[in-house]
Amino acid sequence: MKHYATTLLASAAAIGLLASPALAGKSDDTLTWSTDREVAVVDPYYNNTRELVIMGHLGWDALLFRNLETGEYEPLLATEWEWVDDTTMDLTLREGVVFHDGTTFGPEDVAYTVNHVAGEDSGVLTTNNVAWLESAEVTGDNTVRLHLDAPFPAALAYLAGAIFIVPEGHYDSAPTGADGNPDYTQVTPVGTGPYKWTDTQPGEYVHWEANENYFEGGPKGTPSIGKINFRTLKEPNTQLAELLTGGVDWIWDVPKDQAERLAERGGVQVENAKTMRVSYLTFDVGGRSGQEYFSNPLVRKAVSHAIDRDAIARNLVGPASVVIHAACHPDQFPCTSDVPQYEYDPEKAKALLAEAGYPDGFEFDLYAYRQREFTEAVIGDLARVGIQANLSFMQYRALRDLIWGGETPVAHMTWGSNSIPDVSAITSHFFSGGKDDPSGPGGDPAVVELLKTGDTSVDPAAREEAYGEALTMIAENAYWLPMFTYAKYYAFSEDLDFTPTPDEIPRFYSASWK
Repeated sequence: MKHYATTLLASAAAIGLLASPALAGKSDDTLTWSTDREVAVVDPYYNNTRELVIMGHLGWDALLFRNLETGEYEPLLATEWEWVDDTTMDLTLREGVVFHDGTTFGPEDVAYTVNHVAGEDSGVLTTNNVAWLESAEVTGDNTVRLHLDAPFPAALAYLAGAIFIVPEGHYDSAPTGADGNPDYTQVTPVGTGPYKWTDTQPGEYVHWEANENYFEGGPKGTPSIGKINFRTLKEPNTQLAELLTGGVDWIWDVPKDQAERLAERGGVQVENAKTMRVSYLTFDVGGRSGQEYFSNPLVRKAVSHAIDRDAIARNLVGPASVVIHAACHPDQFPCTSDVPQYEYDPEKAKALLAEAGYPDGFEFDLYAYRQREFTEAVIGDLARVGIQANLSFMQYRALRDLIWGGETPVAHMTWGSNSIPDVSAITSHFFSGGKDDPSGPGGDPAVVELLKTGDTSVDPAAREEAYGEALTMIAENAYWLPMFTYAKYYAFSEDLDFTPTPDEIPRFYSASWK
């Protein structure tokens, strides 16, 4: 404990001497938060990292707002909504709202946003967030009508958590990219949210300031803190040192042992809270990577039995973490654990490897991007059954592109479902034949059809049945190894009044100084 504190404070002092001055804290009315991610694109449709999910709610507003305490949907940019039929919704919009550029919010902006993101060439990264939308039309001075491709019972969740409204014509100014198509990532961020974007230095920071024209009486409240800045700090020890010396006010993903020591040391607030994020291994089922071991289901099952997920969750993640067996989060409707399960059993793993033709194991490339210590624990478990994993650790965007290209034999990944409390936000995203499907383009036809039924049925019982069958097939074939739910350790300034939430979206707009 004493050695830890002395070492950490020494590191903090060294960093304080070497780093350029950074404004943060109560005295400067600037909440500075940090992760290890590089942020170059500040747009919730064209950057699907968790950092942009957070910034999406900071700088933009959705039509609805989900109250985490009640689970109910409340008015945000829309004050009323009504289903006309299973695929048509009418909305009445809030008056007196202005965008950060000073233009007045209205139904034309909603129609433009929906028609843009629903377009075939929109290039939205998380297609599942918008694929259910067909179009929108203005129906009056303050009303709009949404048309869905098919019945979609999770629509309200997405309207509250994934559809952020931009001004009419917002993306029309996008420059032409190297591929000859509009580069929407280069458009200046403009929303109606409680904070407005002011500056970005890719890979270093994103700056925001309070929107002095934010409307009153909404569920987000009005901003209390003057500025909110994001900083990229790639080394966890650097983040901790900056927190202790006042360079940042808020960090998360603090390793469990360091969080516990930090709490003992005092001087900052430390909390552990569950999230809607899950950890998983995705296998190259189709053998596209050139390492064809994982096209054999016996090998995938051997790997699944070889990893002690409970030990990783218990010893490395935190007390709020639980092992999962299905390709969904337990808090999502209608996730189930009633699927084939792969308990930790090294001897069974060895037997399956021998049956698959690899009695002496094999060597392969394992890719990851987050919490290296978690992946190193996986590598250690695999080594004990004769499988040697060579780790390639990289930034998320680079790894995502490799996965989309079929170049990764196995990837240790995470998914936060955009904090949507519905199985469609995870299972349907990964197993409907898209770029993330471990079976490759087209996916497993039987699973794809079941998910289509679950996604479009308005009968909860029918959805539960269809998703249950799909999740069972995914587990039976070991397309994924679901690992555990994430529990994050937060560490933040004693001056900051902040409450973690289970959806993994820190409400910085609700934070204040003590």
